Amino acid sequence: MENGAGSGGPAAAWNFVPNDTLLGLTALSVRGVLGMVKAGIVEDEGAGARRVVPLGHGDPSAFPCFRTAPEAVDAVAGVLRSGEHNSYASCVGLEPARRSIAQYLSRDLPYELSANDVYLTSGCTQAIEIICSVLARPGANILLPRPGYMFYEARSVFNGMEARYFNLLPDKGWEVDLDDLQALADKNTVAMVIVNPGNPCGNVYTYEHLAKIAETTRKLGIFVIADEVYAHLTFGEKKFVPMGVFGSVVPVLTLGSISKRWVVPGWRLGWIVTNDPNGVFQRMKVVDSIKSYLDISSDPTTFVQGAIPQLIENTKEEFFDKTIEILRETVDICWEKLKGISCITCPSKPEGSMFVMVKLDLSCLQDIKDDMDFCCRLAKEELVVVLPGCAVGYKNWLRITFAIGPSSLEDGLDRLKSFCLRHSKSQK
Repeated sequence: MENGAGSGGPAAAWNFVPNDTLLGLTALSVRGVLGMVKAGIVEDEGAGARRVVPLGHGDPSAFPCFRTAPEAVDAVAGVLRSGEHNSYASCVGLEPARRSIAQYLSRDLPYELSANDVYLTSGCTQAIEIICSVLARPGANILLPRPGYMFYEARSVFNGMEARYFNLLPDKGWEVDLDDLQALADKNTVAMVIVNPGNPCGNVYTYEHLAKIAETTRKLGIFVIADEVYAHLTFGEKKFVPMGVFGSVVPVLTLGSISKRWVVPGWRLGWIVTNDPNGVFQRMKVVDSIKSYLDISSDPTTFVQGAIPQLIENTKEEFFDKTIEILRETVDICWEKLKGISCITCPSKPEGSMFVMVKLDLSCLQDIKDDMDFCCRLAKEELVVVLPGCAVGYKNWLRITFAIGPSSLEDGLDRLKSFCLRHSKSQK
């Protein structure tokens, strides 16, 4: 036998190559960018050693003060013990779970949703993946907020759809620049995305601003994708208003999950909901496309689906109130401590979600090239991880999460201040 023949050895030429589109998407992934930031960390060992402070992502579940409701745990444990939800579920999700979510969301709407308006997904991430696949067609474009969650761009680009960015206005509470939105839209624009409460900005939109968005998109002939994964996580003067309230003005696809309000991102249960009393999505075959995609994709775990009715019905308001109180405490800590860091400017105090955007003044710092360099060196020197603004489309800004234990947050922000002082030009 010749060398390599029949043994997996060298061949004259292989017929496959990597997908170049995938290889270019790491920069559009929060996980990918955080992985690069954390690459230089060497964590201290031993008793009393400094630990990494995770201010870069929105997963507070590791901190005891943010543990999920005991009723949620009991619901999942009961379903597992019953042995009744070990089988495959239907591709759109179990009907009792969908009905329960429809009733839960209808509390905030002027009309009643039905189970047929709800499609279950493996977290909100898969909901985004599905919608970007459903909308993709040659020449299509989608309007996305800047700064924003760039997973939308990653999925759009992967599906061959153009992503166009409209600006959010930091001096107006990160409202949508409606003039910018209208200037970007054309006959190939299919939808626009809003995230409310806001990731990464911590903004909460008023009823009046959402009404303007609805009227603007109706005139443009595009529908709204409302990412409401942080629904009801508000702690300022503005209360959460779902975009679905305006479903009779413009059709709305609402994306959500139990991940943030119940603090269980690892349970991977999300949804796509059609807020569309006028039946536009049915006529335009958007609903059929969603169902077709679900036919060829994976489902959320059946036992979590089975637990949803009891999880929603039994969770006490005290649990949600406690979460909000902790976030109110941590956002106050964050707001006050950021004021004391000279090279960082925070345009407004967050009123919702788990994040704040702050602007870096690189002119105050010695030998820091940009936001990515800042974050990598901060992680290496202080074991504090924050997300560089480039990961949300806002170069030389930072996204900081305050959804961690209060003492850890104080420690992390103190280390951030020490880092800035050490690299300040005035200290040289």
